[in-house]
Amino acid sequence: MRKLDRQSVAAPPCLEQYRQGANNWGDVTWEHKTEIRQHLEHMQGRRCAYCECCLDTFGQHIEHFRRKHIHPQLTFAWSNLFWSCDCSNRCGHYKDHGAGAYSPDDLIDPTVDEPEDYFRFFTDGTIRVRLPDLNDAQKHRANETLRVFNLCHESGPLRDIRMTYCAGYATMGQEIAELARVSDSDDEILMSFLEEELERIRGLPFETAIKHTLLSW
Repeated sequence: MRKLDRQSVAAPPCLEQYRQGANNWGDVTWEHKTEIRQHLEHMQGRRCAYCECCLDTFGQHIEHFRRKHIHPQLTFAWSNLFWSCDCSNRCGHYKDHGAGAYSPDDLIDPTVDEPEDYFRFFTDGTIRVRLPDLNDAQKHRANETLRVFNLCHESGPLRDIRMTYCAGYATMGQEIAELARVSDSDDEILMSFLEEELERIRGLPFETAIKHTLLSW
């Protein structure tokens, strides 16, 4: 999960054509859902808002952060819409059908919160809560977010995928760190190289995990 800037993307105009009480989500036409997806793509790229996987690989659906049957007034609210992968065992589908009871107020919203303040990714594909940096309420939100979206932070296929994506970057980060330790290389040159690499990975699936891998050395 990474920070998303909803303010940088205008709400899809088509949402103005629907009203809670008069319409339901089933009334939204295919053309209008396509328009909504285009706006979501501008905000988050073709990556899942929650697990950061590639939507072209794992499928996609328009996701309501607060479930529309519980919060019908938010059915057509731009602030409540994300683009999620189509996996049944994680992210939007799991939140709605597999997570059990939870309060949406306890979940980290990537357009409101900074996920990197709550989570640390590791080269083995795991995610850990930044325990020393958070108060009890923040720790609860972080743990609930991992649970409700089933982000496979300790085991499972999603962890394995993240580890695979990070493998080559772990070697690169280690080489940069080793070069800095044993040589007289200018620190500014090394930092410039690292910054270029961070820019190069922008938009890749699992970008946050790769970023933390590069910076871990």
